[in-house]
This record gives sequence, C-alpha cells and structure tokens, in this order.
Amino acid sequence: MTHQNTPHTWLQRAEEPDCVLLLDVTVAPCPGLRVSVPARLRYHRADPFAVHLDCHADLEEPITWLFARDLLAEGMDGWAGVGDVTIRRSSADPELLAIALSTPGQTAVLHTPAAPVRDFLRLSHRVVPPGTEHHFLDTETLLRRLLGDAPAGHERDDWSGRLDRKERKERKGRKE
Repeated sequence: MTHQNTPHTWLQRAEEPDCVLLLDVTVAPCPGLRVSVPARLRYHRADPFAVHLDCHADLEEPITWLFARDLLAEGMDGWAGVGDVTIRRSSADPELLAIALSTPGQTAVLHTPAAPVRDFLRLSHRVVPPGTEHHFLDTETLLRRLLGDAPAGHERDDWSGRLDRKERKERKGRKE
C-alpha cells in the first residue's frame, strides 16, 4: 500500500491502463460537510496485483494510492484491510463503498457507489484472471529496477547508486 503525491517513474506507465473507472467520490472533512472529489481507478496488466486510486484526478499530479486488487475485491463484500487502506460497504448506505485512506495522524474516508467499482473489478478479472497474476509479471525488468540497472560486475552503494572506478579501487584496497 503506497500513497504518492509526487511523480515517481515506477508509478508511471508508458502504456495506457487496461481498465479505468472515473469516480466522483465524496469525503466529509468535518461533520455536516460533504465534498465531492474527482477520482480514478486504474488497473494495468503489467502490475497485475495492484490497483491505482488517483484522488483529485482533475489535477496535473493527482494523489495516487496503490493497493492490492484483492483488497478492493474483498472490501466489496465485507471489511478488508489493516493499516493505510481499508475498504468496506458503507454502514450508512450499503450501495456505497467506503475506502479509508490513512496517513500518520489523518484518515480520509471516501464514499462511492459500489456497482461501478464491482464492474471495474470484473473487467480487471477478464484482463488478468485471479490466480494468474504471476504470469503477467516482468520479473527481469523488476529485478533490474530493484538493482538500479547495475550491469554485471559493478558494485552498488545503497545511497548513491553506482560506484565509480576510483571508489571501487579504494574499497578493494581497504578489504585487502
């Protein structure tokens, strides 16, 4: 589960999402006040376990939450999630889905009609059937990204990325 409000290359996809649902969610920032927020659910077969929820989808850089597609599916029929994202049917109206997004010290509960979200999930399940997600993972690219695209034989420093030749030589001298 991830919350991002700044662009990151691993969140940006070159291809268009396989499934998109535009939502008009409501949030109550204080008792008695409901605010409508444009949002968007996205699903990419290249990231088969995840769903992206873009809040303030009308902005150039929306606030994006990333969470498990299974979490969204489980929340359609009961309470799902522990931690930053929980999903359940609204206690006030069972036709609404309540998505609680938490950061340290703050929680926003978004309400949206459940039926379109269920249709979105069905479409995503046609694109990548549940249980087959691992067939759609590009593990080679994932490993290259995790390792910082370091070519074979190059050391990496966790803070600065690749080491230059002088630094490698100095480290090698200290080891001997």
